[in-house]
Amino acid sequence: MGGTQASGTAGIRGGGNGRGGLGNVLSGIAVAVGFVLFLGAFVWGALVYQPYTVPTDSMVPTVQPGDRVLAQRIDGGEVRRGDVVVFNDATWSDSPMVKRVVAVGGDTVKCCGTGGRLTVNGRELQEPYIEHGQPGAAGAGQGTASDTPFEVTVPEGNLFLLGDRRFTSLDSRAHLQEAGQGTVPRSTVRARVDALAWPSMKMIDRPGTYAALPGGISQPGPLRLQLAAVVAGAALVVLGAAYGPLTRVLGRGRRREPAGAR
Repeated sequence: MGGTQASGTAGIRGGGNGRGGLGNVLSGIAVAVGFVLFLGAFVWGALVYQPYTVPTDSMVPTVQPGDRVLAQRIDGGEVRRGDVVVFNDATWSDSPMVKRVVAVGGDTVKCCGTGGRLTVNGRELQEPYIEHGQPGAAGAGQGTASDTPFEVTVPEGNLFLLGDRRFTSLDSRAHLQEAGQGTVPRSTVRARVDALAWPSMKMIDRPGTYAALPGGISQPGPLRLQLAAVVAGAALVVLGAAYGPLTRVLGRGRRREPAGAR
């Protein structure tokens, strides 16, 4: 009888069939924490980021037409050179547009310098992100940074923007004869593109060529941290939920083992 009572007590303490006990408590905590991380990251992302679909090819090869991008909601004062931004300026278009900031207030931006490169305050820029020339044509991928020569001193509080596909992009160069010489106020910026979301997932790099200029380059938003929280949360939910069924399966396996010789 003493052996039967001891066996029953051990079963209660061990949480027979995977129920109760310390393991069950920990698995419940893991599921709860996982849900908080998973759902919290999605809510955080929805507050910080806005999805946009890019309708034109002006930002090829960085962004293809039809790509879905994630853009961090920011104030125009946070914009730095090299950022790919979403902005809405009524003199350009009624719809949001996506371009790259190449110069900010006080800068003198010119094309072209030695080797056909863009210059900002006399500094030549290495722009590996741009596409030169008509695709499929002889010399494609080579040439100057702009087929339209220009020199503009950007008014304070404004931005000079260009597309990465320079030979087709309708950007600041198309508005050089207007007030502000094609620049737009910082207040027109709605967001900064951080990543491609569809059809592929990829972060948008900050061009190092602008890092040596005053103000440097911007830092990526919290997207990587949010994605890590989503993955970690999902993993905790799955592992926590699997604990009970797994222990029951293992328990059955142990009971089916033949008893050892006495």
